[in-house]
Amino acid sequence: MNFCSQCGDNVRFAVPEGDDRPRYLCDACGTIHYQNPRIVAGTLPVSGSKVLLCKRAISPRKGYWTLPAGYMENAETTQQAAARETREEAHAEVLLGDLYTLIDLPHINQVYMIFRAELVGGFSAGVESLEVALFDEHEIPWDEIAFPTIERTLHHFYRDRLHHHFPLHTGTITSEDRERYFGSA
Repeated sequence: MNFCSQCGDNVRFAVPEGDDRPRYLCDACGTIHYQNPRIVAGTLPVSGSKVLLCKRAISPRKGYWTLPAGYMENAETTQQAAARETREEAHAEVLLGDLYTLIDLPHINQVYMIFRAELVGGFSAGVESLEVALFDEHEIPWDEIAFPTIERTLHHFYRDRLHHHFPLHTGTITSEDRERYFGSA
């Protein structure tokens, strides 16, 4: 950030008085520009024994499989965002269940919130998906999963399904986890 969105003057990066971390500050109008993590909301759509996955048509990780999820928009709830992303990416309607995974990614300023969901009706690829398909556990293309958050969510689901108990799972993906997943590229 170079300029203040309130008055257009230059900003500086410093710790405001009474704060504990640097922020973009405008000395001209006094605005403190807070930058906060982005919420990624999505679903784990299930139909019988199968999970619905989308093959990404966009970067990052184009051509890799993911659950339908994306950035939450202003003026919507996390549940609304999860259902909207499922409609956009998979042209699918779902009955939302409980929040299932809450995963922090502090190194890229994101929080993933994935809800369990029951697939209702059909599905097809949206503009952000190359294809959409239902997979049994043994059919999941594990080497082609787009993100560690999705892989972790799927592993939780298949373990929990054995006991028919689906608690909320929380966790963190660190930059080291990400590097192990993607390599050093």
